[in-house]
Amino acid sequence: MAELRIVDVRKAYGRVHALTGVNLTVRSGMLIAVLGPSGSGKTTLLRCIAGFETLDVGEIHVGGHRVAAPDAATPPERRRIAVVPQEGALFPHLSVRDNVAYGLDRAARRAGRADAVLNLVGLAGLQDRMPHRLSGGQQQRVAVARALAPRPRVVLLDEPFNALDAGLRAELRQDVWQALRADGATAVLVTHDQAEALSMADEVAVMRDGRIVQSGPPELVYGSPVDPWVAGFVGEAVWLPATVDGSRARTPLGTVPVTPVAGDPAVGGPAVGPMRVLLRPEQITLAPPGVPGTVTATVVQRDFYGHDAMLSMRLGDGTPVAARIFDPATVPPAVGDEVGVRVRGTARTFPSHNCHDRSGQSGRPSAE
Repeated sequence: MAELRIVDVRKAYGRVHALTGVNLTVRSGMLIAVLGPSGSGKTTLLRCIAGFETLDVGEIHVGGHRVAAPDAATPPERRRIAVVPQEGALFPHLSVRDNVAYGLDRAARRAGRADAVLNLVGLAGLQDRMPHRLSGGQQQRVAVARALAPRPRVVLLDEPFNALDAGLRAELRQDVWQALRADGATAVLVTHDQAEALSMADEVAVMRDGRIVQSGPPELVYGSPVDPWVAGFVGEAVWLPATVDGSRARTPLGTVPVTPVAGDPAVGGPAVGPMRVLLRPEQITLAPPGVPGTVTATVVQRDFYGHDAMLSMRLGDGTPVAARIFDPATVPPAVGDEVGVRVRGTARTFPSHNCHDRSGQSGRPSAE
């Protein structure tokens, strides 16, 4: 394992600027998720790290050694960087063990490295099977084991769970995370799946238009997004118009405590005037209509997931809000029911307009 450092990396394809000044450090043994919509530059960044693309500007360092720059680049096969692709890309004529051992030297083969990493990814006992006798999830586990086998400095995972169904994807995410941890791997996961990034990574780097617009621990990126676009991309957002006076805001759901966002012109002094506030659906709690301290809302949509439910509602003035209910013993209100709603916790303030805002005023997430 080794530290990965990306310094002011830029890459263009003709007039298309895929990367425009990317800076990122992945500490040794860390898993970082690069999260962004299609076209944000995340796959180009992965290809530059792996050595499949040359840099226009900037440098990439692995373990303190420069491996990429415009004037000099270490060939991909000498970087000791492993890539797990979206599809396992296994050799169909080789057994599971031989797929994993491919590329290992004799000493590593004799030491049983292939069987050791297969144990890490939960495939003990399947060493002699052929790839066509494995499920899709098992094939991806083999691909991860093959990447870990030569003890690379960095492992790159290019949306490796994309082709799997939701239940299998969640299980495999956890097993791959544990395998990377057990092997002490430094890893970069490229994904457009917010749940995947937030649940697996030590840190999340959010990309937009070829730049990393925010990076940090998952709870920081989710709880303290730098702008409305990030807020809407990393999770469901409830936006409310507000009049802010210092640390409190008057909203259609009553007066709530607020925290100004970084970059807000009000930071450094009292926040005053028309703004809007961000809440997450789990901050909206329900009560019977008419309970003191609540505002009446009408349910307009109900999405039930078993472990939780999402309610879309409208207030009397037409303001949309959303609430997430976690108690499986609670029967969610039906469409058309009236409920009382109130806010739990602190809201986040943002200016009323923002050039990168695609979140609108909806209580439902915007898909990208």
